[in-house]
Amino acid sequence: MGQNGEKLNKKQELAVMAIITEPTMQKAADKAGITTSTLYRWQQLDSFQEQLHQMKKETVSQATARLRQSMTIAVDTLTEMASNPKTPAVARGSAARTLLEYGMKAHQMEDLQERIERLEEMSESDSA
Repeated sequence: MGQNGEKLNKKQELAVMAIITEPTMQKAADKAGITTSTLYRWQQLDSFQEQLHQMKKETVSQATARLRQSMTIAVDTLTEMASNPKTPAVARGSAARTLLEYGMKAHQMEDLQERIERLEEMSESDSA
């Protein structure tokens, strides 16, 4: 049953999805129609772990994409709040501070990314 690189059966695939979507192992086992001891045993299988890891990775990737899409809306909202004279002064100040803080963090992250890329290029050229 899906030990070393073998394909998971339908129940195991359902169990992987249940682990991703349910808050507890008991609820995941119930949703998959198996016992928790079976679920824990399956989690020891390499192919089950690989599938679970892949599903978690895909879930995080999808959530990250949604966050990226929402960032524009959030920045637009903060910009509107910071520039609208009808917005209370405390809220305008808070919005402006948030824009500055996250703008600086984004700049620092981009700078670090560029440095890492340069170091990787230097490392690759030294090893070639």
